[in-house]
Amino acid sequence: MPSFIERFRAHRRRVVATALATVVAASGLTLGTTAVPSAAHVDDSSLSWTPCPGVPEPSLGLECTTVTVPLDYAKPAGEKIEIAVSRLPSTNPARRRGVLLLNIGGQGDSQAALPLALVSLGLPASVRETYDLIEFDPRGIGRSTPLTCNLRPDQAATLIPPPYARTAADVNQRAADARQIAEQCAQSGTAHLLPYITNTNVARDMDRIRQALGEQRISYLGYSHGTYLGTLYAALFPKRTDRMVFDSVSGLGGLDAVGARRWGLGFELRFPDFARWAASQDATYGLGATPAQVRTRWLQIVDNLDQAPVAGISGAALRAMTYGMLFNDSIFPALASALQALAAGQAPQLPPPPAGGDFSGMLALVCNSPGWSRDIDTYQRHVAVDRLRYPLFGPAAASVWPCAFWPAKPEPRVDISKAGSSTILLVNNLRDPATPYVGAVELHRTLGARSRLVTADQGGHLSYLFGNNTCAKNLETTFLVDGKRPSRDTFCPSA
Repeated sequence: MPSFIERFRAHRRRVVATALATVVAASGLTLGTTAVPSAAHVDDSSLSWTPCPGVPEPSLGLECTTVTVPLDYAKPAGEKIEIAVSRLPSTNPARRRGVLLLNIGGQGDSQAALPLALVSLGLPASVRETYDLIEFDPRGIGRSTPLTCNLRPDQAATLIPPPYARTAADVNQRAADARQIAEQCAQSGTAHLLPYITNTNVARDMDRIRQALGEQRISYLGYSHGTYLGTLYAALFPKRTDRMVFDSVSGLGGLDAVGARRWGLGFELRFPDFARWAASQDATYGLGATPAQVRTRWLQIVDNLDQAPVAGISGAALRAMTYGMLFNDSIFPALASALQALAAGQAPQLPPPPAGGDFSGMLALVCNSPGWSRDIDTYQRHVAVDRLRYPLFGPAAASVWPCAFWPAKPEPRVDISKAGSSTILLVNNLRDPATPYVGAVELHRTLGARSRLVTADQGGHLSYLFGNNTCAKNLETTFLVDGKRPSRDTFCPSA
């Protein structure tokens, strides 16, 4: 049986899958990694769509194919790789406007069934009529040509985010572990792919998908790190964009060193939502009658587990689990039940983890971004500072990633401030633990009049279809369907 740490480290794959778990279970969809049949292999001149493997209901209409792209865009005639693409056709071809590319953000496995999952979450019929829904697995990930670092289970379990560092010695130990992961990436059988698994190349792949689909322009709905991919596309291909929605904005650099460190801030802003909810349920869970008492109780449980782990569960593991379970209000009862059990010295009853997934490709996208320090003393200082500023999770968010030892050079920065699409809608929850609101403000300030910002007064990661703010949902739907952005930045009160 997998250990608690293996099951509930707050990997992006796991937290996204948790948010979708009820929908997927109800609809019978499979979001796991599955090879694409060779019959779907195509070149840029035509596409041959086949039923998606791993999706048990072909009648739902999801189709799959691959698009061939250069590994190195500086050598377009050189080695080629495959980008896996899925499509859910428009429900009304007569009213179809074009295609809506989708990206859920950080992922470790294929999200081919994402269009169906969004429909099950309540994607409006008007959006279904307006677009073919197009999912793509970024290069190196899922059903696209994969990258692997041959991660052991214990390495995968502590990859994203790093373990909470209580002391300077913990940071040094994490540095040693991160170095080993980076070395494995450099020595794997797919190491020659490493320099080319970059965010800018993913944006270029998106334009190859557009060409292969025969579209003059694309619309885009990107979540989390996917907002950065969309930002790059809008800067590099401004004449090829239609309506661009960036939901849960990861800031100017996506999941880079700045974005990762902000998770400490995000946890601190989001935890009070859980504490208020748990206080209202004190008769059931016994975690405290006020938010302050719940916070104190949580810290006591963490400290107790650091002194005497329960069923192998340490305080660091509980911090990581809590972070992942703050992503959606619907997960609060499971978190409260786990805390109740741990407080009693019992192993919590937890749902099984999603199957499959390899974050090697996502790690390459992150570590090929510019800005990662290679000086371990820098991480020691950041951890020490964030231990005081964001004590709940800062020493995890600020600790050492394998990027500190990454074998490839970082990709050049793309200047997004001077040119690009002017049809961009930014949407962010005020209390998002993974993409704190400051990132949306930062990007909006950089884009200026080219963007509008919708602020949703709610917590959790991912807004459109994942949250309960009707105002924000309606504004996103109106923009996607009618192309009408708010005339000014808009604040959407809590529901």
